[in-house]
Amino acid sequence: MEAMEETVDQSLREMRETFASGRTRSIKWRKAQLGAIIEMVKDNEEKMCDVLFQDLGKHSTEAFRDELGFVMRSASTALNFLDKWVVPKKSNLPLLFYPATGKVISEPYGTVLVLSSWNFPISLSLDPMIGAIAAGNTVLLKASELSPNASALLTKLIPSYLDTKAIKVIEGGPDVATILLQHQWDKIFFTGSPKIGKIIMAAAAEHLTPVTLELGGKCPTIIDHHSVSKDMKSVVKRISGGKWGSCSGQACISVDYVLVEQSFASTLIDMFKPVIRSFFGVNPKESGCLSKIVTKKHFQRLSRLLNDPRVKASIVYGGSMDEDKLYVEPTILLDPPLDSEIMNEEIFGPILPIITLRDIQESIGFIKSKPKPLAIYAFTKDENLKTRILSETSSGSVTFNDLMIQYMCDALPFGGVGQSGMGRYHGKYSFECFSHEKAIMEGSLAMDLEARYPPWNNFKLNFIRLAFREAYFKLLLLMLGLTKGVRK
Repeated sequence: MEAMEETVDQSLREMRETFASGRTRSIKWRKAQLGAIIEMVKDNEEKMCDVLFQDLGKHSTEAFRDELGFVMRSASTALNFLDKWVVPKKSNLPLLFYPATGKVISEPYGTVLVLSSWNFPISLSLDPMIGAIAAGNTVLLKASELSPNASALLTKLIPSYLDTKAIKVIEGGPDVATILLQHQWDKIFFTGSPKIGKIIMAAAAEHLTPVTLELGGKCPTIIDHHSVSKDMKSVVKRISGGKWGSCSGQACISVDYVLVEQSFASTLIDMFKPVIRSFFGVNPKESGCLSKIVTKKHFQRLSRLLNDPRVKASIVYGGSMDEDKLYVEPTILLDPPLDSEIMNEEIFGPILPIITLRDIQESIGFIKSKPKPLAIYAFTKDENLKTRILSETSSGSVTFNDLMIQYMCDALPFGGVGQSGMGRYHGKYSFECFSHEKAIMEGSLAMDLEARYPPWNNFKLNFIRLAFREAYFKLLLLMLGLTKGVRK
């Protein structure tokens, strides 16, 4: 531990010196690093796919879609738009302050700590780093110990492509994270569970460090079968892909449970079964395209959730498990007890509860009774239901008639609210996430009044001066308006 503490101290010292030198503020430097990230991913695509398969059993197609391709697009977006993002934003000041001018400039925070997650170990490490670099910060990445092969690869590759005095990677478990959090950072970005998010926030509070917390929650999916009856095949395919096709449900934006009217539940289940078989074959364990559960600890947690006798009785499809292969079959539950553990914590696995309601409008109240989720999904063409979802619920995002695509869209901010997180990033929002927006105002020395004693009279004079200006210019505008009216 002493050696690790020394390593962290030395890394922090070097990054702070680099930032103080002003090198990372250079647009040329930022673009060079962003370009190097793209080059790094392109050069090592096969290696990255290999480690993602070793750690999580991800098929190479899934790995490119959710991680490598996502990172390259994110870096390309930052590279292409950086010149526009850094331009100071002019502010239209009230007439009261004329002839003063105002603008807002984006400046880097300084030295940033990024704590990434294991479920998307490449993209959730490099994507926040892209935002931090674009904003001109120095960055230390703490990769997740639960995806050791991906972590080791990033630790090897990043120093080979990026500025080693400004961008660093460190491996290790909770003990290393504890050491890192004892130091003062200018910004902390964390992706993970709400439980660990509270620890991060408490540590950041010691130094009043700003944080962005990308957490999770139980993301619901509403199916209004009345309005989408003609498109139910597409609905079932999209839910199946979103639940089981992205890291086997081990994703913060994955569908956690489905809300549907009781009268349609059996039909929905019958529609899921052939779609699952078409996606993953008769024996999903041997399909090669279903990610494994990340560790035995996580497997045992899912096993415990499913082996609750009341939950086990609700299984209507799947349910088989293999601890040696860290495999959990795509599983569907029908109305598990609402007070069971599986309905009160994020599942983070290939288990899909279906909760039935008398009327789909009741889904609003059901969602409101739970902590605010990271995402709400709703398959509906009913504009009234859409309006109710938007106006009566709170969530990080809402997506209608599709799943998880909001995460891939750089034009929209991604982030949570309440227990599902705070802060936002992606695209320009990543640049803003790692920038401090500094207000700049430039006044005029004209129209001063003579100072008076005592000193507080000077403040009175300033207010008089401002009030006089405002009254004068309002009168001038009024006269111009009246004159214009007379000329007509």
